[in-house]
Amino acid sequence: MSDPAFAEQADVIVVGAGLAGLVATHELVKAGRKVLVLDQENRNNLGGQAFWSLGGLFMVDTPEQRRLGIKDSYDLALQDWLGSAGFDRDDEDLWGRQWAEAYVRFATDEKRDYLHELGLRVTPLISWAERGGSFADGHGNSVPRFHLTWGTGPEVVRVFAEPVLEGERKGLVGFGFRHRVDELIVEDDAVVGVRGSVLEETDLKRGKASSRNIVGEFEFRAKAVIVTSGGIGHNHELIRRNWPTERLGKCPETMISGVPAHVDGRMLGITESAGGAIVNRDRMWHYTEGINNWDSIWPDHGIRIIPGPSSLWFDANGKRLPAPCFPGFDTMSTMKEILATGYDYSWFVLTQSIIEKEFALSGSEQNPDITGKDLKFTLKSRLAKGAPGPVEAFKQHGVDFVVADNLRELVAGMNKIARGPQLDHDALERQIVARDRDVANKYSKDSQLMAITNARQFLGDKVSRVAKPHRILDPAAGPLIAVRLNILTRKTLGGLQTNLDSQVMRPDGTAFPGLYAAGEVAGFGGGGVHGYNALEGTFLGGCIFSGRAAGKALGAKLR
Repeated sequence: MSDPAFAEQADVIVVGAGLAGLVATHELVKAGRKVLVLDQENRNNLGGQAFWSLGGLFMVDTPEQRRLGIKDSYDLALQDWLGSAGFDRDDEDLWGRQWAEAYVRFATDEKRDYLHELGLRVTPLISWAERGGSFADGHGNSVPRFHLTWGTGPEVVRVFAEPVLEGERKGLVGFGFRHRVDELIVEDDAVVGVRGSVLEETDLKRGKASSRNIVGEFEFRAKAVIVTSGGIGHNHELIRRNWPTERLGKCPETMISGVPAHVDGRMLGITESAGGAIVNRDRMWHYTEGINNWDSIWPDHGIRIIPGPSSLWFDANGKRLPAPCFPGFDTMSTMKEILATGYDYSWFVLTQSIIEKEFALSGSEQNPDITGKDLKFTLKSRLAKGAPGPVEAFKQHGVDFVVADNLRELVAGMNKIARGPQLDHDALERQIVARDRDVANKYSKDSQLMAITNARQFLGDKVSRVAKPHRILDPAAGPLIAVRLNILTRKTLGGLQTNLDSQVMRPDGTAFPGLYAAGEVAGFGGGGVHGYNALEGTFLGGCIFSGRAAGKALGAKLR
């Protein structure tokens, strides 16, 4: 505890020092409130998962979009959001739907200015993430909306951490690191504080799994508690328990973790035991393009490939995935298609030309040029011949990568690392040759080639994201590359149900006095603002929007 006496003066206790907790604390400090922030990890982990993120932000009708000729609007964005969310539960989606409308309005009217005033800037090129691939009113982004923070996740954390740390210096914020909350104190039907365990001190670097040895206990009280403890992304047991088998198929046997070990979901059960309502437990957002990190930071550390649209995608049996299961188009449809085979992995087959232009890796540490806000390094890294350094490192060292000069050698290498059936060279070759024949014309009946042609109509994609169509088996584009893709755990889309002030609801539909929640633990707002599908760039934004709502509401209420 930075100052034990401070705990007696706090107006609000924030449980979790990740992005949502920092945003809520920032707003409370602006309102002159005193805030005690508790976290089970050490100070090195300030900012939580957000630090490791690529820093993508979903924003609508921005100057950056307009400069690239993108015509976007609140109505179009809301159409995309609702078409993706598929809200269909009267009770569980009651607040999630309202949060969705409010969040898209925030992303259109306020988000950019709010972040800009804090010093955050974005790169000039907008990415087209989660493109969908069916109808205009279905899942996916109709236009590019993924704004990349100049500085990636650490910069998103910085713009909120700095004013919070200034609040600490002024005596408005106190931190209790290595303080794990085990219970919410409820008296007279209201939350009035927390109890928990003090964990042994550690100086471990950010992201490392830390000890859970208990060296003491604590009890703190305040006028309100905000739970901002994150989701269940590293708790594979909880993921398996809530896995939507009927909707997606059997839960994968092998999963790798896209978030650190402290993302354990503990506070969900603790808050439910105190009387809070959890909704949409079966809604999650895990990625199908996961690769094992050859230089891992946390246990089972996985990285997501953020792909352009040109790699050929095959299931474990060596059958090409159908539309709209193309790289970067429809995560949940692709998940279902992969798991329908009875196996929990799939394959990319591509060329050196494709990996150089189309492979990006999620994570701030995998993008040191942009993370470091080094313009010269960024231009050199992104425009020079060859793949970016971190991508090339995975190609050379990653256990999921196979590189070969011809298809027969490639298939032999794939079969060495397959967790399921042995692939047939001739069957794979027939499918690739059929696709390659269609490249001869600028038009095609191949849905993926049509999608590539469409993508290259957008200047940002043509310049920096989508390779010029070419034959996969063209030696000039080689060598050939195969990547074994694993299921990568990441986000919780359901969670604690909250109203638009981020106040936790009870199962009977009434607001729980003294208890608030924000960020992933609240399904990024309302217990499920995304519904069944996310549009990308919405997770950091959901932490910001819901944390802001909690801080503003309590800042006004506690005057």
